[in-house]
Amino acid sequence: MEALKQKIRQDGIVLSEQVLKVDAFLNHQIDPALMQQIGHEFARRFAGQGISKIVTIEASGIAPAIMAGLELGVPVIFARKYQSLTLKDDLYIAKVFSFTKQTESTIAISAKHLSASDHVLVIDDFLANGHAAKALIDLIQQAGASIAGIGVVIEKSFQSGRAELDGLGYRVESLARISALTHGQVSFLE
Repeated sequence: MEALKQKIRQDGIVLSEQVLKVDAFLNHQIDPALMQQIGHEFARRFAGQGISKIVTIEASGIAPAIMAGLELGVPVIFARKYQSLTLKDDLYIAKVFSFTKQTESTIAISAKHLSASDHVLVIDDFLANGHAAKALIDLIQQAGASIAGIGVVIEKSFQSGRAELDGLGYRVESLARISALTHGQVSFLE
């Protein structure tokens, strides 16, 4: 997706060979027009798949997931970091490790929002090592739901996440695939 790649070139900041900061448009300040384009592109790529729900993780996956949900006409569920007084009964729970935060979080989805009859599209902001995607897959499997695929805004293709998800048989669609973060520059695949 060329508009996304251009935004990464323009506003993304390479902090290291492993970390790309995109807080100017994706995960702190949000560019709504770009998110709308991203939602449209995910909907185009997953059209006709019988998707009934979109699942993401708070907080950075919410904006692209909502826009994809709007385009597909389906509800969006975000896995919450498990610390809420209102989220306490009948939960699907998983653990996820955040590389950028260097912490492990417990995430949860209420069982009343996800069931075995759902066919789910997973949306996330980044794919690096695949920890977030695998935690979301775990939650979806606990519900007995099926998975249509995984939509990723930015993939760090030089890390193992895609290979692991491919190896598990999941369809992965990434809108921008980064091959390297070197010398303060972003290099893209394709």
